[in-house]
Amino acid sequence: MLRWIRQQLGFDPPHQSETRTVYVANRFPQHGHYIPQRFADNRIISSKYTIWNFVPKNLFEQFRRIANFYFLIIFLVQLMIDTPTSPVTSGLPLFFVITVTAIKQGYEDWLRHKADNEVNGAPVFVVRSGSLVQTRSKNIRVGDIVRVAKDETFPADLVLLSSDRADGTCHITTASLDGETNLKVCVFTFSRLEALQAVVESWYNLVNNCIFTGVAVYTGMESKMALNYKCKSQKRSAVEKSMNTFLIIYLGILLFEAVLSTILKYAWQAENKWDEPFYNQKTEQEKNSSPILKFISDFLAFLVLYNFIIPISLYVTVEMQKFLGSFFIGWDLDLYHEETDQKAQVNTSDLNEELGQVEYVFTDKTGTLTENEMHFRECSINGTKYREANGKLVPEGMTDDSPDGSTPHLVTDTYTCYIRCHMADAPNSCCCLYIHKISKYITSSFAIYRRRFFFLFLVVSFFPIFSHSRLVMNYLSSKYKLLHVLEFDADRRRMSVILQTPSGNTVFYSSAFVKGLRTLVVACRHFSPKEYIDVDRRLNMARTALQQREEKLQEAFSYIERDLQLLGATGVEDKLQDKVQETIEALRLAGIKVWVLTGDKHETAVSVSLSCGHFHRTMNILELLQQRSDNECAEQLGRLEDHVIQHGLVVDGASLSLALREHEKLFMEVCKNCSAVLCCRMAPLQKAKVVRLIKTSPEKPITLAIGDGANDVSMIQEAHVGIGIMGKEGRQAVRNSDYAIARFKFLAKLLLVHGHFYYIRIATLVQYFFYKNVCFITPQFLYQFFCLFSQQTLYDSVYLTLYNICFTSLPILVYSLFEQLVHPHVLQNKPGLYRDISRNAMLSFRTFLYWTLLGFCHAFVFFFGSYILMGEDTTLMGNGQVCMFGNWTFGTLVFTVMVITVTLKLALETHFWTWMNHFVTWGSIAFYFIFSLFYGGIIWPFLHTQDMYFVFVQLLSSGSAWFAIIIIVITCLFPDVVKKVFYRHLQPTSTQKSQVTWGGGAGRKNLWSEETLTS
Repeated sequence: MLRWIRQQLGFDPPHQSETRTVYVANRFPQHGHYIPQRFADNRIISSKYTIWNFVPKNLFEQFRRIANFYFLIIFLVQLMIDTPTSPVTSGLPLFFVITVTAIKQGYEDWLRHKADNEVNGAPVFVVRSGSLVQTRSKNIRVGDIVRVAKDETFPADLVLLSSDRADGTCHITTASLDGETNLKVCVFTFSRLEALQAVVESWYNLVNNCIFTGVAVYTGMESKMALNYKCKSQKRSAVEKSMNTFLIIYLGILLFEAVLSTILKYAWQAENKWDEPFYNQKTEQEKNSSPILKFISDFLAFLVLYNFIIPISLYVTVEMQKFLGSFFIGWDLDLYHEETDQKAQVNTSDLNEELGQVEYVFTDKTGTLTENEMHFRECSINGTKYREANGKLVPEGMTDDSPDGSTPHLVTDTYTCYIRCHMADAPNSCCCLYIHKISKYITSSFAIYRRRFFFLFLVVSFFPIFSHSRLVMNYLSSKYKLLHVLEFDADRRRMSVILQTPSGNTVFYSSAFVKGLRTLVVACRHFSPKEYIDVDRRLNMARTALQQREEKLQEAFSYIERDLQLLGATGVEDKLQDKVQETIEALRLAGIKVWVLTGDKHETAVSVSLSCGHFHRTMNILELLQQRSDNECAEQLGRLEDHVIQHGLVVDGASLSLALREHEKLFMEVCKNCSAVLCCRMAPLQKAKVVRLIKTSPEKPITLAIGDGANDVSMIQEAHVGIGIMGKEGRQAVRNSDYAIARFKFLAKLLLVHGHFYYIRIATLVQYFFYKNVCFITPQFLYQFFCLFSQQTLYDSVYLTLYNICFTSLPILVYSLFEQLVHPHVLQNKPGLYRDISRNAMLSFRTFLYWTLLGFCHAFVFFFGSYILMGEDTTLMGNGQVCMFGNWTFGTLVFTVMVITVTLKLALETHFWTWMNHFVTWGSIAFYFIFSLFYGGIIWPFLHTQDMYFVFVQLLSSGSAWFAIIIIVITCLFPDVVKKVFYRHLQPTSTQKSQVTWGGGAGRKNLWSEETLTS
């Protein structure tokens, strides 16, 4: 029960022991001292919350925000002491912000739970109490015997016990894991069981077998791939960090104003006539109270009075902008992939603006840059190069009607080698070729070779691809006896077989992978009876050796695989995804560095990097490969440091481990100065370490990781922004990412257009909120100089509450959803515009200082303009009567001018006008007037005072008030207009120049409002 509670609260750690004892079918010892081991269940968890920990965990995360925590303190102060404003003015906005944020984050986490439940609820068959029963994937326990059928995904890490194949093997694909679609072989033997070498990891798919039986050894979050995941943590964007910094500055301004007001109050009250005026006599309790406590009480009262300078409504507006704005990504038809019927997906909206700040892109290769589909390029037989022509192989420079001059027996030997070196066999019930026991490169060459030209084995029909095809067919239809198989390994890069032909001769065939294209070279060797006896003896001795078996096998393989006759070669190429090269080039022009992190071999990775444009053909490629010691690694890094300008760097996983262990700083300098970096032979956690290395460097760049497999999850979670590719198989990367797209090419628009828009919108939103709150609260501070620091409010409490919630909230929200500085096509055609907003340019301290000083200047104009123009105590109303102007009338005049000015200021910042912008901009001003007339025109029985009754009506009845409003608004905004015109003509930015070229937004189509929303 206690463990269940800990799991629900998210505090139950995985089993940490390096070893474990697994009892097959959970048949535990009946006698002796047996202590049950605690293992995780088989649930996969990508969510952050549970129904039990959502409230405390979400509240903890929300109150980590400075503004939320600050307003909680202010709300508690208002409850404890007598303050000039009601606790509702702080409590209601705080409750609204917390609630809206919790609903948004709860909804996003519910989507993660929904995706997890699809996996955890998948039906599986396990052996329980001696019988096969169906249950859900999440109910699998360590020790359960699990049955997996063809094309099903392994639900946990399993040890193979049996399969329906006579040789006890099974064939699996790892597309869900790493995007690879080639087949891998899992073999069960008792010796391998002891070494646990027959483990099949979760997320693999079973193919070509009908039944697979295995015992679960690692389940759920203890499985191999789950341990590569990072703990779910709240990612925070650079904009949010800037907001926290600005809030600290404004908190300092608030404390300064509160302390200054408190000191000036006591300085003013040093004179007896102001300490206890005749109209405000002190009570006995006030006379006997402690001066220190009274000072603290007055300080807290001023703190509450000025607390609106910290804009709590900023957070709720930001949350709404992120949540609503995230739908535009899914609605964008340019990010929709028609072939797979997949649209872009947003898993978290907290990082939208981070898409506009990316400086490093870390990408996987297979399945991300490539389609993982091999395309036949060419082949060579007996020195003659062949190409495809009308579905046939013809010599280069000849047509398909020309006679073929290849030697028949060499052609048949070549085909025999291809078939036999890949253990091809045809199941009884089908007429297609199956490939077993293969490496990726060998599979690609042979599979495409036979598929493209209809070369089928053990099938009655044979498509003629050579003039002597009948001879080949008759030759291959004979039966061969398989004598020995020399398995493929990474060191030899070849696979070989020894066959006995129908005539009784012994032939050795070998196929090997070499550099260049994915090239497979085939060769053969004929053994005499005496030679075969020697070869057979050596192989049997090596395979039955009790010690150093691997070394002896390698010696035997080296002895056999020599003196070979070259038969031919094939070259295939992994197909790149559409527009990968253009996308990488666009990212490079935008100032974004692209790193490729892959588990592939060095030669393959370099080949793909060259073909996709990551490495230029003229680029000098530097290598940090196969370093064996720290000293050797340091020497190589030292040599590379002087030759890294406009060069490419290739580093493998082993060398990377050495470099990060002792020479991290030097390695960082080399990498940062290179134009492109390729890391090959990388483990999943090594990918995450590379991302963390750049992420935590002194420059603190914004990183993005993109991949399609479960082995990319760790780097996707480590990066500031994680993007999953919706591959053909597997959804682990998508479920654990922040955003998901169907193809790599969509990354360009996601960053250059959506990222650009999101950033300028939210950056302006943040700056504007601080500006309008400075305008709001500074007149309140100035008013204290005219009321003897009595803590009298300048505005009515209803105006205090509704200023940020109703009167000024909608225009900036709509602006932050639809604003476009330039047309989307311009942003895509000119990637360099992305540089204008890089490094958080629009939230720099200089820009923040401008908006803050502008707010103070406007606030001074509001207050003193109203005071000068309406400073007399009497004025003429519209009907000729004389009325008195009191403090509520003065405060209402200041508030009216402020609402109009800050709304029109945002209108000046708007470049892209829609009907919705017009509606909320002019509608907000109209709503303020209508509300004020309604609020001040009725006596509200539930209010304790009726201070605002008929005040607004009197104000609007005065011609002087209308004159003051117009003059003050023009005075505030005219210098801003002049500044914009001056800078646009004398010092235009690249973005402003593009605005002029494309009409500055006038008459342009909205990217989503017309093209997408209507669809």
